[in-house]
Amino acid sequence: MQFIKQEKIRFKHIDYAGIVFYPRFLEMLNDLVEDWFEEALDRPFSKMHETNGIPTVDLKVQFKNAARLGEILTKKLWVKELKNSSIICGFEFENESNNLVLEGEVTLVNVKIQEDRQSIKAEPFNEEMKNKIINYKL
Repeated sequence: MQFIKQEKIRFKHIDYAGIVFYPRFLEMLNDLVEDWFEEALDRPFSKMHETNGIPTVDLKVQFKNAARLGEILTKKLWVKELKNSSIICGFEFENESNNLVLEGEVTLVNVKIQEDRQSIKAEPFNEEMKNKIINYKL
């Protein structure tokens, strides 16, 4: 199963040429991950970040086509591999004409934030979370 969300390209996303400025795509990807954790995995960042985190440790992105102001992108995320404390996810963004705009792979690691908030350490996912995550494996 895939986690799917749509997003309209707004003025804040574009550069002088009228296309999405590439760092905005990474913000959109992070929004997708955050929505997935909240809506599908019942682990909202607002609660998780009190004691844990899910940082990106590896990111591969290919820009396929420009996205323009006013377009609606369909953003898709799925699990490629679930490890003890990390997830490798694939993602794609498509425009309304079903043209691939962006694709790639992101590796997220489940971490425990130390009480002094000065360090983090990888922490295994619990069984309940693994069972929720695995539903999105393709």
